[in-house]
Amino acid sequence: MSGGARIQLLSPRLANQIAAGEVVERPASVIKELLENSLDAGARRIDVEVEQGGIKLLRVRDDGGGIPADDLPLALARHATSKIRELEDLESVISLGFRGEALASISSVARLTMTSRTADAEQAWQVETEGRDMEARVQPAAHPVGTSVEVRDLFFNTPARRKFLRAEKTEFDHLQEVIKRLALARFDVAFHLRHNAKTVFALHEAPDEVSRARRVATVCGPAFLEQALPIEIERSGLRLWGWVGLPTFSRSQADLQYFYVNGRMVRDKLVAHAVRQAYRDVLFNGRHPTFVLFLEIDPAVVDVNVHPTKHEVRFRDGRMVHDFLYGTLHRALGEVRPEDQLAAPAAVSQMVRPSGQAAGEFGPQGEMGLAANMLEQPVAQGSVWRSPGAGYQAPRTESAVPAAEAQGAYREYFAPLPEAAPVGLPQAQGDIPPLGYALAQLKGVYILAENAQGMVLVDMHAAHERITYERLKTAMACEGLRGQPLLVPESIALSQREADCAEEHGSWFQRLGFELQRLGPESLAIRQIPALLKQAEATQLVRDVLADLLEYGTSDRIQAHLNELLATMACHGAVRANRRLTLPEMNGLLRDMEHTERSGQCNHGRPTWTQLGMDDLDKLFLRGR
Repeated sequence: MSGGARIQLLSPRLANQIAAGEVVERPASVIKELLENSLDAGARRIDVEVEQGGIKLLRVRDDGGGIPADDLPLALARHATSKIRELEDLESVISLGFRGEALASISSVARLTMTSRTADAEQAWQVETEGRDMEARVQPAAHPVGTSVEVRDLFFNTPARRKFLRAEKTEFDHLQEVIKRLALARFDVAFHLRHNAKTVFALHEAPDEVSRARRVATVCGPAFLEQALPIEIERSGLRLWGWVGLPTFSRSQADLQYFYVNGRMVRDKLVAHAVRQAYRDVLFNGRHPTFVLFLEIDPAVVDVNVHPTKHEVRFRDGRMVHDFLYGTLHRALGEVRPEDQLAAPAAVSQMVRPSGQAAGEFGPQGEMGLAANMLEQPVAQGSVWRSPGAGYQAPRTESAVPAAEAQGAYREYFAPLPEAAPVGLPQAQGDIPPLGYALAQLKGVYILAENAQGMVLVDMHAAHERITYERLKTAMACEGLRGQPLLVPESIALSQREADCAEEHGSWFQRLGFELQRLGPESLAIRQIPALLKQAEATQLVRDVLADLLEYGTSDRIQAHLNELLATMACHGAVRANRRLTLPEMNGLLRDMEHTERSGQCNHGRPTWTQLGMDDLDKLFLRGR
């Protein structure tokens, strides 16, 4: 302890200002606390008025239940809340704000006025405090049922904190982002925002699917919704619904990612890891996926009281949640076919409702089992065409490769260029498959095709690469991984926790071609590795996998390494650029793309095809102007 200084109690004002350091960082953090209180009070409409990015004024008005006059001074006291009574309440908390510190903290660093009226009160009452003395003054006022909170001159009494505030526009952007997050969490509430006396947005209640989609388009931009896949799935007490962006609609920043647990926006590393894994095979390097997702789970199995800002949560069974998220998203992205991308935007299209294994009853470890399961499903044999007159039959099978073929050696998996489909274009619109028919090849690189919407351009090498890659993955899943015993077993030193973890997951390692043997409390021997992997990579790979298993309860590094090798093999086996293809070969490639998973992107996440509709072409040539 420092030179003989005595221990003393902090003054209430200083205690609140220290608490404010945790809760009140900038105007955005004030608005978050006030809006959460309004939502907890049952508000159906919230009006937010802001001046100078929230530094000069923040006013939040709601039509919630209001606060009785006697409780008003108490609302500004520390550790006072109406939302929990005893410790048990914390274990299944569903209200947004429950620490009972927000209003006290805000009023210690700003001039705060709160006016409120309950339904049974004859008139409203107003309470005021000003940072310095913290004394609350109560007086009668005029106000409809509900509550208004006005916060003026943020950090007027803590100039050092005020200096850290950014420009007005930056502060307002942060504040607007907070309101957007809550607007996506609560479709049943109307949100109105004004800045410097100008309306920024007015979001009305969104009771049905179409109006919800409209709100998502307002908040995230219409382009997101046009490129998003609706999802809705329920399994073993977990429900996931919302929208995930197609891999082609990725961003350079992780700025369009909204994830909610029981209506509370969270940024959780377990969730982020599961989503990243689901997109791993289809996203271009360094790009970030986009999504608005809602997870509903029993409040008793999730702890929201982990962090002062309540941005992080802790799941009681993190592994199950991780595998459910990964499985659901992995399947949903895998099932996107060209006809889905050509369909109407997500706003009105059907929600994807997979079931069984497609519902995510597997983790990254189960990817091989999943692929093997696909092969047991009926597969389109031969051509997808019955006859030119009978119309196109879209095959919705999981894999284009027949089971018998999939049992063969890897060398058979370089997708041949099939000959299929008539060359001429049938007259009836209904007969035209999604990617249409090939017309010509451009510079030995692109296939030019015509479909019902207009013109399709296909990167022939990239498309064939994906088809080959998916076949290789399926083949590997059926055969399992051949192990290769090491002449001299390699020993690795680990912590006891890591060695225990390796022993616990021994059978899983074996399925992936590894054989690990415990030598002592803190050492392992690698006796066998997958035949495809180089020995040099094995030791580090095992260490990385164990680190993942301890952190997330799951790991897909081995699968990722093997997939990388298969992708390289597919790249070498795919049709090379500058190879001249016949029309039947081109058409065969288009048909294969239509029923191959993830065929919209090559193995490196680049798009394999693009559509130019008649409208796009007319614009290019200024037709109809």
